[in-house]
Amino acid sequence: MILKSLELKDFRNYESLNIEFVPGNNIIFGENAQGKTNLLEACFLCASAKSPRGSHDNELIRFGASESHIKAIISKDDSDERIDIHLKKGAKKGIALNQIPLKKASDLFGICNIILFSPEDLEIIKKGPDMRRHFMDIELCRLDRIYLNDLTSYKKILEQRNALLKKMIEDPRSENADTLDTWDLQLVTFGEKIIKRRREFIKSIAPTVSEIHKKISGEREEPEVKYKPDVSEQDLSERLFMARDRDKRMGITSVGPHRDDIEFLIEKKDIRTFGSEGQKRTAALSLKLSEIETVRTLIREEPVLLLDDVLSELDRNRQNLLLSSISNVQTIITCTGLDDFVNERFHTDRIIKVVAGKAEIC
Repeated sequence: MILKSLELKDFRNYESLNIEFVPGNNIIFGENAQGKTNLLEACFLCASAKSPRGSHDNELIRFGASESHIKAIISKDDSDERIDIHLKKGAKKGIALNQIPLKKASDLFGICNIILFSPEDLEIIKKGPDMRRHFMDIELCRLDRIYLNDLTSYKKILEQRNALLKKMIEDPRSENADTLDTWDLQLVTFGEKIIKRRREFIKSIAPTVSEIHKKISGEREEPEVKYKPDVSEQDLSERLFMARDRDKRMGITSVGPHRDDIEFLIEKKDIRTFGSEGQKRTAALSLKLSEIETVRTLIREEPVLLLDDVLSELDRNRQNLLLSSISNVQTIITCTGLDDFVNERFHTDRIIKVVAGKAEIC
């Protein structure tokens, strides 16, 4: 897949922009706070309909404007596809594929395969389990529409169950208390599917993550990557029932896949607890690079890779590994300078300079 062009109207700090990308390596450079990351954010929106920063739609509209438009042209299987996203204050976002409106934002998943790698991703090992769950969910939603539907349903049911539990604290005799059994049944139905699919996913990527980590560490380390579920799919129903009194006291669901994690081990020791900073970064880099191979293998498509000022966060060895790993992948890289790309093994195909919300090809 190739991202051919991006057109913005009143998006973030861009009043108007129309930029073309080329296959290979596209370098976007400029000083900080000029709009480089905003460009990558717009690209990512065309793949997921959501901001990677977690920003609300209204925050994406340029200050002083009432609406914003994003238009992307991608090339897949020798044909072009057009993606349009319309953001309007106080209204639901509009999304269209080839000028045909999509009923749900989730219908955009799988159309445009984009992988974003930012400095925050290097913290995926050090941070809490929610970040690692997010990694699993993003990848699985990209690969499996059934998982996307199951996850969406699970989150809605979890929200309803938690709301009921909080209400029962305020009023233990609430007339809605007898609906808890219904919510539990639905939570177990979708939760079991999520646990099973996550287990299969981690098992499938573990060899790739381990191999990449081994390569970066100079063959010195070969980590284990394991799925760490809060509860097994076989025990979810029973554990949820056993935790019911505690949940009623706390007003929150304390058992389920919303508490899952991923475990990284070297010599049977948890990297998060016992690993060095270098080992943690190597594991994070390995996990992100495995995304490329996963899309290649399971979707049989080359994704577009977005690197948001990542190279400045890596030492030379990891920089070289990353740059050598993205051959045959269209890459859009942001940076503050071009020094990192003075590398005989790395070919730059297009350079774009960004200044105050304006971009020009150099």
